Amino acid sequence: QVRVLESGGGLVRPGGSLRLSCVASGSIFSPTVMGWYRQPPGKERELVARISSDGITSYAGSMRGRFTISRDDAKNTMYLQMSSLRPEDTAVYFCNAAIRRFQGSVPTEYWGQGTQVTVSS
Repeated sequence: QVRVLESGGGLVRPGGSLRLSCVASGSIFSPTVMGWYRQPPGKERELVARISSDGITSYAGSMRGRFTISRDDAKNTMYLQMSSLRPEDTAVYFCNAAIRRFQGSVPTEYWGQGTQVTVSS
């Protein structure tokens, strides 16, 4: 069994900051590509940022420069540092992780349940 769990969401004022965490637990050999997605109210889920096992990062355009994705493989944890938050960043943020359960196995994709981020004054 593999579990992916997000935390760190909440209510923040415009211009504020939040740090999201995503922990993968269970029968894990190693995570490979990990990413953050979000789903604003009434809209489709969209990519926020992605990080490879080599630490190569990519960001959706509106998040570049304001959000920073990182990972700590010793803890099977990924982070999303969000700053200069805007009301349009309000969404449920989801963790996605492609995880090798055994050495040499094909990675399997897992999703977390999501954490709510609300940016409002």
